[in-house]
Amino acid sequence: MESLKRNARIAGLLYPVMGIPAVFSYLYVPQKLMVHGDAMATAQRITGSAGLFRLGIASELLSVIAFLFLGCALYRVFREVDKGYAFLMVILVAASVPLSFANVWNETAVLTLLQPPGFLSAASLQRESLAMMFLTLHMDGLRLAAIFWGLWLFPFGVLVMRSGLLPKIFGVLLILACLGWVADTLVWILAPQYSNAMDMAANVIGGFGEIPISLWLLVVGVSNRRNSTSRP
Repeated sequence: MESLKRNARIAGLLYPVMGIPAVFSYLYVPQKLMVHGDAMATAQRITGSAGLFRLGIASELLSVIAFLFLGCALYRVFREVDKGYAFLMVILVAASVPLSFANVWNETAVLTLLQPPGFLSAASLQRESLAMMFLTLHMDGLRLAAIFWGLWLFPFGVLVMRSGLLPKIFGVLLILACLGWVADTLVWILAPQYSNAMDMAANVIGGFGEIPISLWLLVVGVSNRRNSTSRP
């Protein structure tokens, strides 16, 4: 049981290590540097705050790595509950990692284009337009990765509800967060005119789904009792 509690606390520590850099890189940095519809202004902001842009890239990579370790820590907590669901949870986490790492190449391409003297220094407007295109591709890549950010929460939620180690309401909230993230990507593909509204809704639902359980794992850990329905 002590090993179980230790793994739960490790997962609780990894959640903010993943989440805080993600908020910084996915929300704060774009809000500070991107001017939607204005490639020139965006390029000027990035070149004027290159350190912030690079820190955003580093934070994104840290978040992705922490996400992988979080999945492994949670697997150790729930593998005795249902190995099938626990394994599925880790697979869905791991599937997002290469996609997320490949997506960072779009940001490094922006740095290559805009750093002095610039990859296309003789054609400034073209260079800035290409940089804006890569930034847009990066945002699109995040939308695609959100499929996995959502899907892994379904087996996680089922494990929470079956285990008796955590309050069952956390499992319900995780499954709702799963539906929110998946819907966010589907709306972006099928009905892009509603994408911004759905994106805001998915972030709110996702926050309500994951923040409570991350705090519980960090502060409280897991219960000493396990449901009799749990399966090895």
